[in-house]
Amino acid sequence: MEDMLSGSTPETIYTQRLAQAHEAQSHLNQRDRRFITAKLLAGGVILALIFWSFKHPALLLMAPVIVVLIFLFVAHERVLKALRFNRQVVAFYQRGIARVNGKWQGTGESGDAFLDPLHPYARDLDLFGSASLFELLCTARTRAGESTLARWLLAPASVEEIRLRQAAVAELTPLLDLRQRLFTFGDDVRLGVHPEALSHWGESANRSITRQTRLSAMILSVLWLASLAALAITGRGTFALVTSLINLGFSFRLHGRLNQTIEAVERAAPDMKLLSEVLHFIETQSFTAPRLTQLQATLQREGVPPSAAIRRLSHIVESLESRRNPFALALDLFILRSTHLAYSAEQWQQEFGPAIRTWLAAVGELEALAALSNYAFEHPTDTFPALVTAPRPIFEATAFAHPLLPATAVRNDLRMGSDLQLVIVSGPNMAGKSTFMRAIGVNVVLAQCGAPVRAERFVLSPLAVAASICILDSLQGGVSRFYAEINRLKLISDLTQLSTPVFFLLDELLSGTNSHDRLIGTQFFVQSLLKHGAIGIVTTHDLALTRIPEAIGPQAINCHFEDHIEENADDRSVRLHFDYKLHPGVVQTSNALELMRSIGLDVGRG
Repeated sequence: MEDMLSGSTPETIYTQRLAQAHEAQSHLNQRDRRFITAKLLAGGVILALIFWSFKHPALLLMAPVIVVLIFLFVAHERVLKALRFNRQVVAFYQRGIARVNGKWQGTGESGDAFLDPLHPYARDLDLFGSASLFELLCTARTRAGESTLARWLLAPASVEEIRLRQAAVAELTPLLDLRQRLFTFGDDVRLGVHPEALSHWGESANRSITRQTRLSAMILSVLWLASLAALAITGRGTFALVTSLINLGFSFRLHGRLNQTIEAVERAAPDMKLLSEVLHFIETQSFTAPRLTQLQATLQREGVPPSAAIRRLSHIVESLESRRNPFALALDLFILRSTHLAYSAEQWQQEFGPAIRTWLAAVGELEALAALSNYAFEHPTDTFPALVTAPRPIFEATAFAHPLLPATAVRNDLRMGSDLQLVIVSGPNMAGKSTFMRAIGVNVVLAQCGAPVRAERFVLSPLAVAASICILDSLQGGVSRFYAEINRLKLISDLTQLSTPVFFLLDELLSGTNSHDRLIGTQFFVQSLLKHGAIGIVTTHDLALTRIPEAIGPQAINCHFEDHIEENADDRSVRLHFDYKLHPGVVQTSNALELMRSIGLDVGRG
């Protein structure tokens, strides 16, 4: 993109484009007001001519005014459509500015529906919820895009797949206009379609309206309309009465089957316009990255393209919804329009239904890739990780930080592998131990879904992340925090039986028991993980756990975070200073008492 090549920052680019969008909106608002005024004037003229026509012939004068009014309605609708589109553009850049300024928390999609409490790291690494990684990343307009992005965050891809995604993200990153266009499809915030429900409907083979039934409905409809014409011409209603009774009987006979078919279509396929627009967009783009060209290839078919097929289904669904009007419902009993629409829906289902899952997968994948490329665009200093295949685990990170923190966050280095499998991290409260561990986990998740990471250099082999950081008890389930924690440890232990090496992140392990049992339990559990080729980090306040590396050997070391107490000479107040840097060895300070004193608790002074 020329903006990026010229050295402009994402914030500058977003601000400039937002200003352009606001200017366009101002012009559109002016045109909107003019059209409203013109329509009111034209309507007033027509009303005046209607009153005039009671005494004088004015029909000929009314005709051109009506034509003008119709033109005004058509032209005004175009302005209203442009206004709706421009509002989406404004929202796109406003959200972008909020993200780059660090004010995005609570403004986007939280992804709470994707959070599984039993997942080995989703809750611990804040993948979903307010101020989560999903909220930062997600720009998807469709549920298919949301679910694809969530699935990528919850499960690592293969090295080959990650490289394909990286190439696609790299191609999409400078294409800001493309991402803007994707975001502005549709009038709603996201697509009402539920991907699984639509896919299941498309793959089902239920046929309730046969060709013979539709032919019968067509004949009866024609006969009923002919009977009305005969009634109007001859004044005799016998034929009309007989056909009306026959059509009513036919309607009631099909009532159950029709409702079943129509309800299934309406549940599976609401609001299809956005899906059609996104499919058409994918079909007409020019891509070079292999993953993107593969997505386009899945949409290629002879005859009707997927976007046109979905548009046809959208028209059928809109027609079915229009029958809810009381007048339309009454008329439908005789003209049997619902029978024809239900037949058309089932014909569509038979022809295109099996391909829906593939189409939705393509839409979801493009939106997920666009979301990752949007993150890459807004974080130009982040780098793509190097993925390697090796018999033993590898993790090397230089100058890394937590992706959810500001760009000014303190960065650290860490290298782990077969020669160093365990790091015990000690340190005082608020020194950054948990954030350090989460920074590692979130960056690994980003790396294994194909996104850039917050680091200058990042190298890793395939790893199965497993964490025990945010373990909650459950009053309703009768589960204590300690029991919930040991259940998580069992899950982590089971993961080591699989082929992918485990990268474990354990915060304040077994804090619900005494120091003696905690040391023994932690040591034996960690040793069991290391025997199965795992690598990982354990943070602790309990300095007894810092003796674990002595029992394990050179594959384990101690590191720590530290603080410094600064006293104000004027009012003798105490302030703790943290450098958030990882240092070798065991921590030598403790700040618990100073933190208690800093908020006014009387705990004395040693």
